[in-house]
Amino acid sequence: MHARDRVGLGWRPELAAGILGHRDRIDLVEVIADDHLGAGRRELRALNTLARQVPVVLHGLSLGLASAAPVSDRRLEALARVVGAVEPEAWSEHLAFVRGGGREIGHLAAPPRRAVTLDGLSRNVARARAIVGSLPALENVATLIDPPGSDRDEPRWLADVVAATEAPLLLDLHNLHVNALNFGFDARAALAHLPLARVRLVHLAGGSWIATTAGARRHLDDHRHDVPAPVFALLSDLAARASQPLDVILERDGNYPPMARLLTELDHARRALALGRAQRAA
Repeated sequence: MHARDRVGLGWRPELAAGILGHRDRIDLVEVIADDHLGAGRRELRALNTLARQVPVVLHGLSLGLASAAPVSDRRLEALARVVGAVEPEAWSEHLAFVRGGGREIGHLAAPPRRAVTLDGLSRNVARARAIVGSLPALENVATLIDPPGSDRDEPRWLADVVAATEAPLLLDLHNLHVNALNFGFDARAALAHLPLARVRLVHLAGGSWIATTAGARRHLDDHRHDVPAPVFALLSDLAARASQPLDVILERDGNYPPMARLLTELDHARRALALGRAQRAA
C-alpha cells in the first residue's frame, strides 16, 4: 500500500490529453472497466502502458453485485481479462443492481438494504474474487428513492456489507451528500457511523437539482458540475477520522470545463485532505 494520500481524475477520452499533459499534478487515474470489456489486444496494451506511466484503478458499472441474482460468469471473465491485461492497483464496483428478470434497467439502482440482498451480494463478491483474482472495492450509490423494503439505514448497511464480504469500501462522498439532501439526514453525522477503517478509495463529484413528476425536488448525481463545498467538507472530516492513506478520484462525465479548472478542484481536494490530517494530528 502507498504511504500517502493521492488525488486523481477519472480517465475520459475528452480529458486524456489534459491528463497526460499534467501528470505532475495528477497522482492516479480511474478507468471505466466497462468501456474496455470487448477491447482488442492493442487497446489493452495501451491501457497497460498508461498504467506504467501513472497509477491506474479500474471502476466497474454493470456487474450488479448487490442482488439476490447471481452475476454472470461471462461478465466476470470479461472483466478478469481487462484486469489481467491492465494490471491496475485495484478495481471497484457499485453496491447496486442493474438488471432483474433478464431485463436491463439502464441505471445503477440502490437495492433493498436487508439480509437477503446481503446474502446475494456476499455470494456475488466471492464469485468475483474467485474469477477476477481479487476483491473489488464496493461503492455506495446515490438514489432518488429510498430503497423500498429496507430494514436498516445506509451507515448500518455499509458496515454490514464490508463485514460480510471482507471487501474494502469505495466511499463516494457526493453520493452520501446527495442521499442526505434527498432523504433529510445529516451527512456528516452519517459519516461518523460508517466503517471508515475500510475506506481505500474516495469519489468526489457534483450534481444538480431536478423536479420530480410529483413536483418535489431531488438532487441528481450527474457528474456534470463542480464539487460542492459540503463534499469537500466531508473529505476533511474523513481525513480527520481515518488513519490510512486515501486515494481520491474526481469524477466528471460531461459539461467538461477547461483542464485548469479540474486541476484547481484537485488542489481543493488536497487542501481538504491536509485540513483533515492536521485536525487528526491535533
